[in-house]
Amino acid sequence: MLKQRVITAILLLAILLPALFYKTPIPFCALALLMIAAGAWEWGRLNSIGFIGSLGLAALCVLACGLSWYAGFLEKPLPMLWAVAGTAWVLTGAWLLRSGIAGWSRIPKGLRVAGGLVALWAAWLAIAQARVMGIEFLLSVLLLVWVADIFAYFSGRTFGGKFSKGKLAPSISPGKSWEGVWGGMAGVVVLAIVWVLVGGDTLYSQLAQRHGMALMLLAVIFMAAMSVVGDLVESLIKRSAGVKDSSGLLPGHGGVLDRVDALLPTLPLAMMLVSF
Repeated sequence: MLKQRVITAILLLAILLPALFYKTPIPFCALALLMIAAGAWEWGRLNSIGFIGSLGLAALCVLACGLSWYAGFLEKPLPMLWAVAGTAWVLTGAWLLRSGIAGWSRIPKGLRVAGGLVALWAAWLAIAQARVMGIEFLLSVLLLVWVADIFAYFSGRTFGGKFSKGKLAPSISPGKSWEGVWGGMAGVVVLAIVWVLVGGDTLYSQLAQRHGMALMLLAVIFMAAMSVVGDLVESLIKRSAGVKDSSGLLPGHGGVLDRVDALLPTLPLAMMLVSF
């Protein structure tokens, strides 16, 4: 299992890094589009719309993203879109976690499928816009999620259950603890402060320049919390579908949605915050 994870990670990096650092955003945006289309296919499978239906959903996702690209959305400021997307993630994520697995199954299938398609489209548009804004800016958003996840893992392993009485969401993801969440938040605070001090055109520097350090730190803590929401929402949906992974497309890692679940809310939220 570990060998598979390492091999898959190396292959992904070998494809991702040249596209990311290419002189124009086009290769990275195209690669991100391919990944999001795979995520749409997985979304169809998780919602039991059949093989053909899942392929059709992936095609719709490609069409929506392609039309947005053709229309020039990657270079246009879209503050209202990001405000709606960010607000929707906060409200819907909170409602889904409160309702639990039973609440998800009560939502009409068509609404579930459409909602997932919109969320994937918004995530692709956000990551593509972030790449157009600059490699360093995009990396600052991605690293926020990755650092939150790494710190949460080690904090949970080290301190889980020592300071809190219960698990974070035992019916959805029994392994997650409140100590892990706090550790992830501490990690992104350190990351943001260090990167602002070092300098560069990042999410953190833009927020600090516009709103001050205090509000910037509150913003990154909020985004770290929403990355956890994205992770928990996908876990809830997989439990409802009765599967462990969204697919087997990435050997040793599960599916595409398993790798990007925390990014789905944080990417639109990052664009929302810098649009204010």
